[in-house]
Amino acid sequence: MAANADAGNFRLFGPDETESNRLGAVYEVTSKQWEAAIEPVDQHLATEGRVMEILSEHTCQGWLEGYLLTGRHGLFSCYEAFIHIVDSMFNQHAKWLKVSGELPWRRPIASLNYLLTSHVWRQDHNGFSHQDPGFIDHVVNKRAEVIRVYLPPDTNTLLSVADHCLRSRNYVNVVVAGKQPCLDWLDMHDAVLHCTRGLGIWDWASTDDDGDPDVVLACAGDVPTLETLAAADLLRRHRPELKVRVVNVVDLMRLQPEIEHPHGLSDPDFDAIFTADKPVIFAYHGYASLIHKLTYRRTNHRNIHVRGYKEEGTTTTPFDMVVMNDMDRFHLVMDVIARVPGLGQRAARVNQHMLDKRVEHRAYTRETGEDLPEVREWVWPG
Repeated sequence: MAANADAGNFRLFGPDETESNRLGAVYEVTSKQWEAAIEPVDQHLATEGRVMEILSEHTCQGWLEGYLLTGRHGLFSCYEAFIHIVDSMFNQHAKWLKVSGELPWRRPIASLNYLLTSHVWRQDHNGFSHQDPGFIDHVVNKRAEVIRVYLPPDTNTLLSVADHCLRSRNYVNVVVAGKQPCLDWLDMHDAVLHCTRGLGIWDWASTDDDGDPDVVLACAGDVPTLETLAAADLLRRHRPELKVRVVNVVDLMRLQPEIEHPHGLSDPDFDAIFTADKPVIFAYHGYASLIHKLTYRRTNHRNIHVRGYKEEGTTTTPFDMVVMNDMDRFHLVMDVIARVPGLGQRAARVNQHMLDKRVEHRAYTRETGEDLPEVREWVWPG
């Protein structure tokens, strides 16, 4: 917003959620556009503001589409659960992009960028009504040449993804990132490399030094990444002989074959990362069925086991949400024990310990209203 002050051709659109989505720093530079009287109690209102805020997702979508068609730029920030209100409007814009891209006299326009935050896994005060990650499923049905979906796992990857999306043309970019403070996994240099690849093996979190893992822990999304890394830490401590590979996915379209999407991975590259025959425990931000849909043609699809949101939620603690949907670190460790050949009997005590921790968590949360300290305060060792 600061860099755009002179040009004045970039606007932020949102349905009354700019402050709620922790984007309030924009008001240090500009205000909300407002044409009516301004009262002494009003905040951040001006006749020349570049924040377009109104409690109507339809209006925000229409404003942004029209603004882009004039050759200007914008970002639509919305609660993840309520972006569904503009499903049909997104449909028409995506179809228009496909057709206009086939017309040589149509000049490129800036991409339509969605930032979906206040997402399914962190609705500590709003609860079940605000928990729905299904917009991604809706988007990926459109033509591959116009849609992109990104799930950055931390702040630096979000910065890299946002930079790419705001520079792009003729796409619909969907970026899903929580508004809550979170751990940073990559420095800026590594974040740019990781986002450029779209997905990759995190060597620092993996223990398959010889390149032949016993199991792959994959993740897509900020909360799934946290739980996957915590599970990898537990496996290091309880089964240090196990060779674990951690794979993070930023660009969801990398999971598709290259013949299905321009960002898709070739089968040999996919097999090199996810293996051709080892168990893959995949923690995913949204509905598990989408990962199966994107990977069903892959060599190792039969060994891909996905944990995601399964319509279990309420007003509760952050960790209780993942426990309710069986995507917590303890359950991921149990999945590994159940699916690595020969590990079940050798790790029976570890499996029992993980079950006990889930019971302990539930009792502690119901009594205190908080998550276990070991969960709340966990960081990657060292």
